[in-house]
Amino acid sequence: MQLRPYQEEAVAAVIAARKRGVRRQVVCLPTGAGKTVIFSRLARLARRQVLVLAHRAELLEQAREKLARALGDPRAVAIEQAERRAPDEAKVVVCSIRSLHDERLRRVVANRRVGLVVYDECHHAVADDNQRVLRSLGAFDPGWEGTLLGFTATPARADGQGLDAVFEEIVYSRDLPQMIADGYLVGLRGYRIATAADLSAVCAGGQDFVVDELAEAVDIEERNALVARSLQELARDRRSIVFCVTVAHARRLARALNAVGVPAGTVHGELRPDVRQDLLQRFRRGELSALTNVGVLTEGFDDPEVSCVAMARPTRSQALYAQCVGRGTRPAPGKEDCLILDFVDASSVPLVTLPTLFGLPTGFDLEGGRADEAARGWRDALACAPGLEVEPGAITLGEIQRRAAAFDPLTLRVDPEVAAISANAWVSLGSRGLALHVERRAGRTTEYLVLANGARRADRYHVLVDGRRVAQFGRLEEAVEAVDHEVARRGAWAERAARPGAPWRRGPVPEDLARRLGALRPPRRARDLGEALALLAFAAHGPGGRAAAPARAGS
Repeated sequence: MQLRPYQEEAVAAVIAARKRGVRRQVVCLPTGAGKTVIFSRLARLARRQVLVLAHRAELLEQAREKLARALGDPRAVAIEQAERRAPDEAKVVVCSIRSLHDERLRRVVANRRVGLVVYDECHHAVADDNQRVLRSLGAFDPGWEGTLLGFTATPARADGQGLDAVFEEIVYSRDLPQMIADGYLVGLRGYRIATAADLSAVCAGGQDFVVDELAEAVDIEERNALVARSLQELARDRRSIVFCVTVAHARRLARALNAVGVPAGTVHGELRPDVRQDLLQRFRRGELSALTNVGVLTEGFDDPEVSCVAMARPTRSQALYAQCVGRGTRPAPGKEDCLILDFVDASSVPLVTLPTLFGLPTGFDLEGGRADEAARGWRDALACAPGLEVEPGAITLGEIQRRAAAFDPLTLRVDPEVAAISANAWVSLGSRGLALHVERRAGRTTEYLVLANGARRADRYHVLVDGRRVAQFGRLEEAVEAVDHEVARRGAWAERAARPGAPWRRGPVPEDLARRLGALRPPRRARDLGEALALLAFAAHGPGGRAAAPARAGS
């Protein structure tokens, strides 16, 4: 079996980490990257027997088939699940972790010298019962000589629990944009489709919404009809998967799709296995154009012909979203890309969408364009306009590029509440805070900064004087008033020097400041000393700034 370069890298990283003493490792690769190929190679290299732990029946069969091909001997791989028993001579045993109660687990390992335990979809490993299995295998024992190797596309869990409760180190990873850029996965196009549903009253449980409340908010006739019409219009010739909130939601959406002429079925965990397999086969044969589902197709479903994923289930979880989108990223003959339909409801908290998966602003509308190309355009815009910020709300790449071309930090307005309490020449650093420059004597200035750095409400705003932190406050207005008071305490000269119309601000730009402005990317030019100090302060402390030396004249 010929491995791709990154798969070879992953195998080498696992072996190197074990030599360093890392016994519990994670390899993080997006769906479609071929993680089974990687652990099949490791199983082939293993000198002792191998256990593969998986959660779904589909994952067990897929793993068994690929391992048998890699080892070149179907008899070397066996499944341990329900009534199926793996013979003692099998080199690799693929186990349903749900079947491994204590007595069965003891029997499985009794006559085996297991050296490698592979945990597929290992983001489930932190669950108490799954940790019980790992403890029984000795994975947490100080003297354990084996290796626990987890594979996942989503190291972050929807409930916020970290994998560090089980694993020691992510030894190899590649993200979705990298895999698309290298041509191993297809590109993703997207549409942002606004709905009339309101999520503001839906509670957040852990890292995502409470399911029952979410279903009540989104499983409504008008929204379901919008989802159906959108699939009919935008994904007419695509094989589509629709992710829903509950089984009832999935069934109603399937009815709405059939009503507009899109043949659809519903799969969920309560279906009998034979009924589910029949639906999946009809989908693969093209008899069904769409499948609505609840969680069943987030893992273990492998159909490269899927070229549209509709997120009718809003989520705050990047882990869940990445799993869903991954169902459409596998390449297939004639498949150019995968279309992602984000149905965006009114929400007081940010929702994960395709653009946010690529580091684009919340509310970005791809308008059918490719996410990777839009991400490059966004990075180019930021390179041309460092510190450019986009407020929440729907926005397109064209609008961002227009704003970037016209961006000038000197035109940013100070918060009206600050302007109402201070007559001094405060300048905006965007979301990062404010700066004030005051001449303390001819040719010498002091820089006052109020920066939003604090993690807690009580000390959210830090006050710095010439780069040294001197105080912190809970409210921006309190910090500004404190600085203004300190300036006034220094006398009438300082008060006049702090005003916008102070004559020193119109002075020429010193050569050292001009050189610093010219070294910025993009280079900046200032008409006078006041502008030069403001531009340098924004470059150093504004959004994306590098907190360079204080922007002041003299020393």
